[in-house]
Amino acid sequence: MSLHQPDGSVWPADGHIPHHLAEVHAQRPLSMYVHVPFCQVRCGYCDFNTYTTGFGQGADIATYSSSVVAETHYAAQVLQEAGFPIRPIRTLFYGGGTPTLLSCESIEHILTGIRDSFTLAIDAEITVEANPETVDEQSIRALAEAGITRISFGMQSAVPHVLKTLDRTHRPERVPQVVAWARDFGLDVSLDLIYGTPGESLKDWEVSLQAVLEMQPDHISAYALGIEEGTKMGADLARGRILPPDPDNEATKYEMADEILTEAGYRWYEISNFARIKSGEENTAATDATLLRYACRHNLAYWKDWDWWGLGPGSHSHIGRCRWWNRKHPRAYAQMVTQGVSPAAAGEILDAHTRELERVMLAVRTAHGLPIPPSVSEQRVKELIDEGLIDEDTAHNGRILLTLRGRLLADYVTHMLV
Repeated sequence: MSLHQPDGSVWPADGHIPHHLAEVHAQRPLSMYVHVPFCQVRCGYCDFNTYTTGFGQGADIATYSSSVVAETHYAAQVLQEAGFPIRPIRTLFYGGGTPTLLSCESIEHILTGIRDSFTLAIDAEITVEANPETVDEQSIRALAEAGITRISFGMQSAVPHVLKTLDRTHRPERVPQVVAWARDFGLDVSLDLIYGTPGESLKDWEVSLQAVLEMQPDHISAYALGIEEGTKMGADLARGRILPPDPDNEATKYEMADEILTEAGYRWYEISNFARIKSGEENTAATDATLLRYACRHNLAYWKDWDWWGLGPGSHSHIGRCRWWNRKHPRAYAQMVTQGVSPAAAGEILDAHTRELERVMLAVRTAHGLPIPPSVSEQRVKELIDEGLIDEDTAHNGRILLTLRGRLLADYVTHMLV
């Protein structure tokens, strides 16, 4: 399989990883992401690479899995030629888009292709994102039987008028039903929430949090709404039809989430992510992610700077010091992988400064924190303590750990550390 583009160009755009940049060692874990770019309806806030129609063979819902499997085989060859040892896939995440618009057979086809080209760790975490209206009892059973271990439902809110503003199509009452089915078939369950939607009151947000707790999921993600240019909500904002999210309101809602979820037995392990504590650790005050049975290991792959390969149109990959991203359009992507050439659009080789900046930026967001960088002065650490942004006791022991206030100002803390 060629490592070059049809025009003969060489990477970064061809996905080739130079030997001297591969940072080859067997201990660096490897994860994989599968982007499914199809949705029934494009949500007003979404700026992801998604489409409500297909684009022919290999680029539509019925045949898309064949393109992903082709890239999987290509990925294995690229890593082998770069000198990487064979490493098991520790985590696999089907995201989108709406992965559960694919048939269970297509999802299993992709999983089989990954098993054929790589190996899966015995305890691999395999997650599928789902819109609650695109699954039923039979399909959830089929996902579990195919080897899926975890399902993440896009709940976003339990309040109908908030869902309407977000252009979400599912019914609030559908969520407890699909959660119960997932539980019946032994799947770990995560629920995604969004706060800060125009028109969402503090009471609305509390209703959503309490609705989540009634379902007792293993994991909860809570993200502040961002309105991006090029989205429907972005156009509405530009025309004055909606107000922009209020940072103070979003901060209050985050603090509310942290208080309510912590009291209910969840702990934050990354700023926007909370997980149930391991059995027997319910009363611990520690927030180290190692205490969490249900932390999303795929999330941690990004925060801990693992290697990962992103399959699908628009997906990003990060191997060693190399990073690249695939062509966005599903038809162009399918044509490339079918021809046996890289679907990469462009890429970069990260220099030492960028690597350090990203290492700090990612690690500081986690409950594990990071060792105080050697370049950071005692005075700078003291300033962060005095501003209430990092935990004083942890800092005296040589680590940076954000306080609740620090989580709200994580970008500022990163700036102060690099």
